[in-house]
Amino acid sequence: MKKVVFYLAYPLLWLVSKLPFPIFYLVSDFCYVIVFYLIGYRKKVVRDNLKKSFPEKSISELKKIEKKFYKHMCDMFLEMIKTLSISNKQLKKRFVYENIEELVKFEKECNGAIVMCGHYASYEWATAINFYDTHNKAYAIYKKIRNKHFDKLIKDIRANLGTTLITSKEVIPTMMRNKVNNQKASYYMISDQSPKNTKNACWVNFMGTETTAFTGSESMAKKLGFGILYLQIRKVKRGYYSAKLIPLTATPKDYQDFEITEKFFQLLEEQIREQPEYYLWTHKRWKHTKKA
Repeated sequence: MKKVVFYLAYPLLWLVSKLPFPIFYLVSDFCYVIVFYLIGYRKKVVRDNLKKSFPEKSISELKKIEKKFYKHMCDMFLEMIKTLSISNKQLKKRFVYENIEELVKFEKECNGAIVMCGHYASYEWATAINFYDTHNKAYAIYKKIRNKHFDKLIKDIRANLGTTLITSKEVIPTMMRNKVNNQKASYYMISDQSPKNTKNACWVNFMGTETTAFTGSESMAKKLGFGILYLQIRKVKRGYYSAKLIPLTATPKDYQDFEITEKFFQLLEEQIREQPEYYLWTHKRWKHTKKA
């Protein structure tokens, strides 16, 4: 059944990816009406997250953020589909890295570089990094989808940008193998995931709530001597993004445990508070909180 669904959906997705951008975004507007008004996809999760994060805002202010978020979410989902057919030149024009030299510097001075980013703006198009001459390979860590056909589709979409996708289980072996072979690389990690194991978790104050934090980026950087950068993505206008690589440290061992992770969440929170509509509010970021 899953295979049938995939083969029925794929031609439609490919046709949508081929649409000119003005028509393409009309499709996104139509999707917004369906998702927000008819389906109400994860509305309760979104509203709970917004209320928790912005207790000082009125109901009308939160509703405005909510609507803007759903419009952006539909854009972002469609933009991921657009990757099936978008040209390298066009994507590089629409997703601009402002200071690629920072990544080149970190890859050169360290054994490799870990780029930490959040579920903010267009993290899907961040793999446009491969269209820049950094001389080294880029890996993106992703969560495997149960439907193997759609999992392959997602991998094909992202691989179209030249990025090598690896699952979370493959991260450590890949890093270790590259270090042994003296192959420098950059590893893109979405680092605002909720960890499964909370027993010895790192706790951070994120958007006013104490919550558990994923510390894999920091621990691997310390173990292997990698530099760490924060990827600050901004939405310039519809369909256009800019990204700035902010160095966190080239010497992670000099920092106390969890200090780098806390810095990452501080930078991400600054962006969210500035333009909250571009964060993925359907994401259950606050699954685990400290009990009073």
